[in-house]
Amino acid sequence: MQTLLITHPAALLHEMGPGHPERPERLRAIEAALAGEAFRTLLWEPAPAAARQAILRVHPRDYFEAIETASPRQGYARLDGDTVMNPATLEAAMHAAGGACHAVDAVMGGRGDNAFVAMRPPGHHAERATAMGFCFFNHAAIAARHAQAVHGAQRVAIMDFDVHHGNGTQEIFWDDKTVMYASTHEMPLYPGTGAAGERGEYGNIVNAPLRAGDGGEAFRAAMEGKILPRLDAFAPDLVIISAGFDAHHRDPLANLRFVAEDFSWATGKLMDIAYKHAGGRVVSCLEGGYDLEGLAESAAAHVRRLMGG
Repeated sequence: MQTLLITHPAALLHEMGPGHPERPERLRAIEAALAGEAFRTLLWEPAPAAARQAILRVHPRDYFEAIETASPRQGYARLDGDTVMNPATLEAAMHAAGGACHAVDAVMGGRGDNAFVAMRPPGHHAERATAMGFCFFNHAAIAARHAQAVHGAQRVAIMDFDVHHGNGTQEIFWDDKTVMYASTHEMPLYPGTGAAGERGEYGNIVNAPLRAGDGGEAFRAAMEGKILPRLDAFAPDLVIISAGFDAHHRDPLANLRFVAEDFSWATGKLMDIAYKHAGGRVVSCLEGGYDLEGLAESAAAHVRRLMGG
């Protein structure tokens, strides 16, 4: 089994100011965790910058141009209370989106079984025309549209186990029956969306909110009782994971109690769906995770399972 790790040094240059939790050290922690002997067969590849066309399949042209215009030559440009650009942000976001498309090309083209896109900034809070929640472009959505436009995928499933609901991904695919968006997340919590009754125009949205203090047992019950049967019935041609690791019990921004093995278990279950319906094709995109130890441990468990471990 061949797993690709797709990253780029541009992701280390984006930062949003002192004390901001979405910081370059997150990626350094992941890269250090994946440099060990257990990951020697990982195929590391650079994330190319996205073609403008790939982003415009999801985000309107005027929004893309507004992000370009907002990019500062020095200092910071604040888009909302917690979403900030520095001079390197636009390049990092372009490579993050491009890395997601590159991962799709690799797995749809048979060059890899699956791929983990270790890039930042994250993406799942970015709506069609709104940057928010540390996010500028929605990389999972861009990857899904790329799979459909370039590789002819008819049905794409996106599973999001970040502790925060992916409001952006839900908004983008709310009325699109060719894409299923499923999410486990803590509720109530930022951004306030993701109630179980939010089902999409065609029933293609599946939300399984968890409560503060829930751990792996509740997570597994939500996955097995609600999400995995729906993904199986949807029979996707590609499985995309919005891989946030901030449900880990050490994370400072939320209150769930997952351990690294919970992420590994979920990854294996999603791989089972992919093997049944999609030739094993899985693309995983890094989202949140803000305690460096918990993030590194969880990402390593996730990638180890992608590799078949």
